[in-house]
Amino acid sequence: MFHSDSALKPTFFEACIILILMIAIMAVSLLGFGANPHIPVLFVIIMLLCYGALKKVAYRTMEQGLVDGAKSGLAAIFIFFFIGILISTFMMSGTIPTMIYYGFELISGQFFYAIVFIVACIIGVAVGSSLTTTATIGVAFIGMAHAMDLSLAITAGAIVSGAFFGDKMSPLSDTTNLASSIMNVDLFEHIKNMAWTTVPAFVISFIIYGVLSPSGKELANSGVGEFQQALIATDLIHWYTLMPVVLLVVFALKKIPAIPTLIIGSVFAIALSYFHHTYSGSQVLTMLFEGYKSTTGVKEIDSLLTRGGISSMFFTISLVILALGMGGLLFKLGIIQVVLQKIEHLFKSVGATITGAAATAIGVNVFIGEQYLSILLPAETFQKQFEKVGLASKNLARTVEDAGTVVNPLIPWSVCGIFITTVLDVSTLEYAPFALFCILSPILTILFGWTGKTLTYLKK
Repeated sequence: MFHSDSALKPTFFEACIILILMIAIMAVSLLGFGANPHIPVLFVIIMLLCYGALKKVAYRTMEQGLVDGAKSGLAAIFIFFFIGILISTFMMSGTIPTMIYYGFELISGQFFYAIVFIVACIIGVAVGSSLTTTATIGVAFIGMAHAMDLSLAITAGAIVSGAFFGDKMSPLSDTTNLASSIMNVDLFEHIKNMAWTTVPAFVISFIIYGVLSPSGKELANSGVGEFQQALIATDLIHWYTLMPVVLLVVFALKKIPAIPTLIIGSVFAIALSYFHHTYSGSQVLTMLFEGYKSTTGVKEIDSLLTRGGISSMFFTISLVILALGMGGLLFKLGIIQVVLQKIEHLFKSVGATITGAAATAIGVNVFIGEQYLSILLPAETFQKQFEKVGLASKNLARTVEDAGTVVNPLIPWSVCGIFITTVLDVSTLEYAPFALFCILSPILTILFGWTGKTLTYLKK
């Protein structure tokens, strides 16, 4: 299992000590000092280089491990560049603002929790960022719930569920692009495959939120009206601005590769923007790099619409390079192989392998609290074993999304958990039981793993 070339075969005890130190460095840096994830990953790389030097491993050999690990993420990195451009062009053209505007049209006092969930889903898919969705319209929904004396915990749970539905299913989401690219799966094929677990989780969540919603409540809708008026004032709200979304759907059905789809979608969006606004060549090029800047004067709207550009992807790209380099070094030093060889007997079946990958993703969220690493580490670790039990790589991409991406907000000390608690002023332990979509996703992916349903197998 995992026969990647290693320059060293440490003892099982040594490998465990290294992994414990790695978790400790991550946890203390992220949770104790609030550091960006890049810093502890860099510290771990330094620790691994020191360990390799003590074991007389040549520096060039370890450097090659770093390079080989980072090299596996190049496809994702190029896609991230074009995703940044697509987001800025979808803002310029009004595509994303129009989707948000019509999402607010659904808001009513009846079935409040269910509608909050649906609108958060729509805006999450449109924006491609769970945290942005939560920090903008999520705050507005919490205000409405407070005005109507509704449960803030259930409202927050519905917001988080919808926001992370969007983070998982949006072609603009960095986590979705990361999972598909690392596993060499076409972006739209990955999204389509995730629907097998996402749609049941969505339907069950929607029904439960509907049942939990009180009836006869009047909507305190002044917040919604302010949002909609501010959006209209941008002159970006037009029916035809939704055409780029239709184009993306058509290209997805035609199975056009991600990068050509993103390029054509961006060019089309730029062309549409001239129907209602005239940008100079300099402005367009600036927005493609720095992103769209909203200046409505409404703080929540400006925060929601000021997005995109190549520069917005630098945080993710640099973290991907560092994390994959760290993974490559772990494999080069034989640490991962030694540990997994001890538990290889647990992963003989398809169900056990999927459960192991899901448990690893959940474990990374619990012990490290970092969403990107909960995708990267299990994906890199279990790729060979998925092949060994005959599963196509898109099954692993789906598993790490189901158990990695959407589980992070359920952990009180995770990056997402801390952020959401701060902006919504509802503790993680209060909203977590009601973040139904986030709870159901890993359960369904493990269940389907053991039943064999919805899985894609390698051709013999």
